[in-house]
Amino acid sequence: MSWFKYSSPATFFPLAGRLVPWFAGLAAVLAAAGLYVGFFIAPTDFQQGESYRIIFIHVPAAWMAMFVYLVMAGWSAASLIWNTRLSALMARALAPTGAMFALISLWTGAFWGRPTWGTYWVWDARLTSTLILFFLYLGYIALTSAIEDPRRADRAGAVLALVGAVNVPIIYFSVIWWNTLHQGATVSMTAAPTMARTMLAGMLLMALAAWSYTIAVVLARVRSLILERDAHTGWVQAWTASRTTSGRSAQGL
Repeated sequence: MSWFKYSSPATFFPLAGRLVPWFAGLAAVLAAAGLYVGFFIAPTDFQQGESYRIIFIHVPAAWMAMFVYLVMAGWSAASLIWNTRLSALMARALAPTGAMFALISLWTGAFWGRPTWGTYWVWDARLTSTLILFFLYLGYIALTSAIEDPRRADRAGAVLALVGAVNVPIIYFSVIWWNTLHQGATVSMTAAPTMARTMLAGMLLMALAAWSYTIAVVLARVRSLILERDAHTGWVQAWTASRTTSGRSAQGL
């Protein structure tokens, strides 16, 4: 089976519809398990006490805010290189979810910083670069929404996404490059974790839940974008008519 056939919005649309409930259900199960492990099984931190438990929301949100932006930039690059409409639509669908995770990261970080640093906000390198990431998401959404011509909006948004991608490694390496208040990486690919296994398990479960949620929401959103963009095409009109007929039949029953 060739996966290239799913580069067509008409072919990708039904596949996305089938995947949405699966990833939404998986996200709910993983989130329930992660919250239970993080808030009821993981031990109390000997330095930060119970306040550290916000990491089970803060850290996965911060990871996802950065990762989603890189994925969005990747789809933007694909839309520029191969001029594929679905790539641009995927980038658009990712932006609101990435902005949400960036905002959650900033918000929970502020609540974590109050008992840890004694203040909700400092102009720390990581905090400031994460704030810039949030503004990049908002800028992308505003730019693509302000341009009426969809093709021009896709290209302008793609350029902004690619230029802004340079901020992601700055966020990640800021605690290494500068003397910051923010602690270093707790989980590393090259070193053993510095936290209890139950803490790590809860954090990874929440990260998987966030990623499953992202897939479900983005697939649902890209379906809406496809219907909006291809409203004039025959297959969308046929799908809309079939849904209308099904709705009337259900009401008749």
